[in-house]
Amino acid sequence: MAGSQPTGALDDVRVVDLTRTFWGAMAGTLLGDFGADVVRLDSPDGSSREFPDDIERPALGDNDCMGALVHRNRRSVAVDISSDEGRALARELAATADVFLTDLSSDELGRCGLDEKSLRAGREDLVYLRGSAFGPLGPDSDRPPLDELAAARTGMMPILPEPGQPPVYPGHGQMYTSVMLALGAVTALLHRRASGEGQAVDASLLGGNMYGASLDLQAFLAIGGQRFCEPVSRLDAGNPMSGTKYPTSDGLWVTLTMPETDRWWPALSELVGLDSDDPRFATHDLRCGDNRLPLMELLDGAFRLESAAHWRERFNELQMSADVIEGYEFPAADPQASDNRYLIELEGGQRSLGFPVWMQDTPAAMHREAPAVGEHTDELLLALDGMDKARLESLRESGVVSGGER
Repeated sequence: MAGSQPTGALDDVRVVDLTRTFWGAMAGTLLGDFGADVVRLDSPDGSSREFPDDIERPALGDNDCMGALVHRNRRSVAVDISSDEGRALARELAATADVFLTDLSSDELGRCGLDEKSLRAGREDLVYLRGSAFGPLGPDSDRPPLDELAAARTGMMPILPEPGQPPVYPGHGQMYTSVMLALGAVTALLHRRASGEGQAVDASLLGGNMYGASLDLQAFLAIGGQRFCEPVSRLDAGNPMSGTKYPTSDGLWVTLTMPETDRWWPALSELVGLDSDDPRFATHDLRCGDNRLPLMELLDGAFRLESAAHWRERFNELQMSADVIEGYEFPAADPQASDNRYLIELEGGQRSLGFPVWMQDTPAAMHREAPAVGEHTDELLLALDGMDKARLESLRESGVVSGGER
């Protein structure tokens, strides 16, 4: 396996990345974080950085915070794959890869000669990694890879809001799919190490969203029933002490995760000022059955009396299985997130999401910040057989490549 990163579990792996969605590119980011040499095929006009999928981004002026995350640990070569010469260069670069990563349609890949059959014809050890909308098989196998369309099919959106409210798009299926793509690549590379053979790997937004809904979807597959298909009011929860949310005096919410109510009832009742010997709540069956609603009403009233900070302090003191539901400002300032490098600081003081997987001996790292479009064009193309400076300059003058002038 070829590569140039100095250290890391994947430092002998080269990934050539031809993606146009945020979540597709994130699979390459995850591999690059662990040392893979990720070579991104950008378009000379920079349009490949626009990610025309369904991510809604705030207007941040020149601060490309999303690009800083998704393009880190990469080198960029700018090649126009709409031209014959550009497509030939893309194929030459793909021939240097251990993993070819893409999320383009089958038709577009076929026109460019970058489809699996073409690239693996002379490279049986190539891992061909594709992110898709609905999987590689079936009638919808080549629909546009938009996360909200996939999420709409998985059953989760109607059950997220309170009853009577519109379905809610969770937005997390694409991140599950990014991780699944990276997992598929690593698994295929392990197989290749043992057998010498590459293979095609696909992870889809449909699959990612279905696994995002796995708790309810697996239960539905086992026993069926509409109870898994309809939204549930917080006051209709089956257990007042598990998965139930209660408002605090300052407008935040606490969540309780105490399914074993017999274990937690004495401490919880004391915490909120209820009588632990109240006969209405003497057993688990009474708390979760006939007297479920009265208990919810009492807990609702009790938690409204104090602030979220008060309840968090008390939860921590008593080591209770409960916490405050926070906004983004909390993880942004949480030392737990910084200590574990889930948040990192970039040059210039800007912060970014870090690395969600902790490894003791081969940790993820920031090898390089996001490159400019085509920043490494010369470096990467001059390493190809038959490429010299004269040919490279001719390609640049004709607009087939850009960037990288030294």
